Amino acid sequence: QVQLVESGGGLVQAGGSLRLSCAASGRTLSTYFMGWFRQAPGKEREFAAAVSWNGGNTYYQDSVKGRFTISRDNTKNTVYLQMNSLKPEDTAVYYCAAGPAGLGASGTYRVTEARQYDYWGQGTQVTVSS
Repeated sequence: QVQLVESGGGLVQAGGSLRLSCAASGRTLSTYFMGWFRQAPGKEREFAAAVSWNGGNTYYQDSVKGRFTISRDNTKNTVYLQMNSLKPEDTAVYYCAAGPAGLGASGTYRVTEARQYDYWGQGTQVTVSS
């Protein structure tokens, strides 16, 4: 099993930036496809971004393209989500998740499905004020 711990959330004004980190323990992160999801109050959890096991492929929800960047450092067992030009609608709890290394090979749609991921962190709150 792998344990995931997110950090880096907080309160920021619209237009500002935050960098979320997801630190893994228990197993090496290089064996997992990694994703970031978010859940706003009263809404379902939704896909934000994902990265293949070696960082070679990245995937984004349309609403965050050009503003968010997902990356990973397997030597540090950590995945990052750099969030720029934040908007109030980005306010949510952000979760990182680990799925099977071959998830991206199954098709782009599957990487956006929460049920494809096996391990989840506890989440970190991001609040963007207007």
